Amino acid sequence: MSIDPKSTTGPSIPSNAEKDPDEWTTGAESMTGAQASYLKTLCEEAGEPFDPGLTKAEASKRIDALQGKTGRGRTH
Repeated sequence: MSIDPKSTTGPSIPSNAEKDPDEWTTGAESMTGAQASYLKTLCEEAGEPFDPGLTKAEASKRIDALQGKTGRGRTH
């Protein structure tokens, strides 16, 4: 018997993707190249400035905020 990973009836096991960026052990490091690339795209679409000096954690939060503004990255 397999378990549906999208099931909401079983116990919730938090993944690293759900961990608060402020709790990341590498959150103070410079953002990754992938984060920078995606963030640049989101900033252009939202008409907002891109800050290349963000940390990984800051970039993650900014990406979340801009996804909310642009509607990108949302699954329905």
